[in-house]
Amino acid sequence: MEALTPEVEPESNTAVVDFKKVEEFAGRMLGDLAAASAHALVYVGDQLGLFKALAKAPATAEQLAQRLELDARYVREWASGLAAIGYFDYDPVKKTFILPAERAAVLADENSPAFMAAASSVIRTMYHSADDIAKVFRTGGGFGWHQHHRCLFRGTERFFRPGYNTFLVDDWLKQLPGITEQLEKGGRVLDVGCGHGASTIIMAQAFPNSHFIGVDNHPGSIDAARAAAETAGVSDRVEFQVANARSLPEGPYDLICYFDCLHDMGDPVGAARAAHGKLKPEGSVLLVEPLAEDALEDNFNPLGAMFYAGSTFLCTPCSKSQEIGLALGAQAGPARLTGVLEGAGFSRVRVATRSMANLIFEAKP
Repeated sequence: MEALTPEVEPESNTAVVDFKKVEEFAGRMLGDLAAASAHALVYVGDQLGLFKALAKAPATAEQLAQRLELDARYVREWASGLAAIGYFDYDPVKKTFILPAERAAVLADENSPAFMAAASSVIRTMYHSADDIAKVFRTGGGFGWHQHHRCLFRGTERFFRPGYNTFLVDDWLKQLPGITEQLEKGGRVLDVGCGHGASTIIMAQAFPNSHFIGVDNHPGSIDAARAAAETAGVSDRVEFQVANARSLPEGPYDLICYFDCLHDMGDPVGAARAAHGKLKPEGSVLLVEPLAEDALEDNFNPLGAMFYAGSTFLCTPCSKSQEIGLALGAQAGPARLTGVLEGAGFSRVRVATRSMANLIFEAKP
């Protein structure tokens, strides 16, 4: 006689859905979709100069189109979309769109420390490369900075430059004892990963007695940096070279800088070690990195969300495309970055200050 096997009720994997929470999250998602769509409009407006034109005075779509010799029907649809999300105000009586001064500081004024319209170029790059990035999720491979759409290079420079204009000379350098005084007398500065040269040129304008060298491994960016130095009138004391971060021009230097780039490198320890060997004994490294805390959950905020997205599409694939591929990511945090610098041989490493979006480190030999 066969033994009987008692029947067991299968455990249910069906979660109880709170439809009120579904509705709330769907509303949140709708708002996020509206914001994502708006940034396509921001990109077009930034490229065409529409924000700067509207910042001069309120205008109907037709008047705004006339200012830039654009098609009024397209301008009306564009402006209506940005009014719908609250970037513009609208006067229904006069039928004019209005860009208040406070919002113009964010969307139109490239000298404002709050200017963010250029971020739309970086976001466009992320969508442009999305299929390629999805592939490296499967392979674990990399995707180099140079492989992205060209709008990334100019967009990155324009996005970071307002912060450098505001903080670099008047705050960050002053947090490094003795450096400002040395550069006023005459010093040698190396800017590693200089991109289009915004940081290098800002320092050269502030310290006419010093000599500056900017290096980057992207030839197109170095060409743009040289042209920018000519335009700024500092080419007599600034030079730009195509170079790897581990093969730096001969020193010694009073100051070696990394602006928002060390985490993109495949071998940041090797890069920092190369800098260590090029510094004067009393010299300093200035490391500027995206603002982050060490604990993952402490970065769960809008700034962290933006940086994690950028890190997924840009920073991590860039690092993994290079030798070693450490992939620090844009949210490495103070402890890990300190470990990189100490691993490169620096004996004194500290967070010198913080800004709205950055951690600023000083490292001494």
